[in-house]
Amino acid sequence: MAVLIEAISVIVRRDTIDVRFSGGWRRFESLVPNSTLCADDDIGRVGFMSPTDVKAFIRLLNKGGLKFIHRGHAVDIAVVDQLRGLISPADWLEFSHLKLADSDNKVAVCWLFEGNKVAHGIHFTAKSLTLATPLGWRYENSLSARLKYVESTELSEKMKFLRHETGKDVYLDLSTGNEVYMARTGVYIVK
Repeated sequence: MAVLIEAISVIVRRDTIDVRFSGGWRRFESLVPNSTLCADDDIGRVGFMSPTDVKAFIRLLNKGGLKFIHRGHAVDIAVVDQLRGLISPADWLEFSHLKLADSDNKVAVCWLFEGNKVAHGIHFTAKSLTLATPLGWRYENSLSARLKYVESTELSEKMKFLRHETGKDVYLDLSTGNEVYMARTGVYIVK
């Protein structure tokens, strides 16, 4: 199996959640601040649009007993960008953009792979992958279909902040005149 990657995704190893995370998988699920959780038997994924929200969620997972980075490599948690892939190397994780069955639509995906990697490229243990997506996910309404990415260094040049609404920041896209949003969780209290 594989999990959908959209925007900035936090990937966690399910086996380490069960062993190292205080409260296990049930507590992990209870801490997910939005509706983007999807999982297969090996990994779980939670998506964010803001790097600030990603950092806060990782701090929360660290407090629960999971390790993020050790010597530059992802341990129990990895961060994956929908366009660029893994932010830090993770020997246990594969990333690719793959076509959805019977269409030309592509999505970003990750899956656990711990076998021998004989060359560069993507590694599979099976001839096909089943994709885990958040409940109710449909390609037509997804970030995979309509993502607009703006570098944070270009945000003030390309977007004008308009307002905060519940769960999102709203901007004016200066090139199109359309309102766009960045979903925000903003519910973390880490002491």
